[in-house]
Amino acid sequence: MFIGHFAPALLARGITEDAPKLGVLFIAAQLVDWAFFTFAIFGIEQLRIVPGITAMNPYDLVFMPYSHSLLATAGWALVFGVVVGVVLRNMVAAAWGVIVVLSHWLLDLLVHRPDLTIAGGEDKHGLGLWNTPHIEMPLEIGLVLLAYWFYISRTKGPVIPPLILLGAMLLFQAINWFGPQPETAGVGMYLSVFLSYGILTAMAFWVQSTRWHKNQRGLAVAG
Repeated sequence: MFIGHFAPALLARGITEDAPKLGVLFIAAQLVDWAFFTFAIFGIEQLRIVPGITAMNPYDLVFMPYSHSLLATAGWALVFGVVVGVVLRNMVAAAWGVIVVLSHWLLDLLVHRPDLTIAGGEDKHGLGLWNTPHIEMPLEIGLVLLAYWFYISRTKGPVIPPLILLGAMLLFQAINWFGPQPETAGVGMYLSVFLSYGILTAMAFWVQSTRWHKNQRGLAVAG
């Protein structure tokens, strides 16, 4: 799953103005992937390209207990929540940060082949929807569109910036699905992933600067 991970970020920001800003939540949504690809660059975790290993992509996620085990994801979520709580001095925002980080593992559980662990070890989990594109693709797009609609319905501001963000998300997802697949895993591939995450996150920060929650009040909010 790629842009589907951003759905919880959009939902959280739509639910309450106490949630962190959208850009921060976009970081939370992909935090464990940022960790995984950083670890992969240094050989701490491992990804191989195995054509045909799933119907939708060739990724053999060989070793990733420090980023993608449930225990590790909970650890990343806790650290993220503490940082948000300290910076914003808002425990509700911290809790939403924790929830969005944790959502990554649950969404991965739907699509991954059995390569996810609870706390490392040999027991691996994954429902494998990457092998059923006719289910995974509409599910991912549907999650994003519903979350996007909810976010737009719960916030005010110009419509163009969030439409550009949505268009970029759909474009990146189309490239991920239908573009040429990498032949080998390596630093170039990992940096391209960072670039895509970085662009979408930067756009989310831009969008958040143009919109406010409908429940927000005060002199700083336009009428």
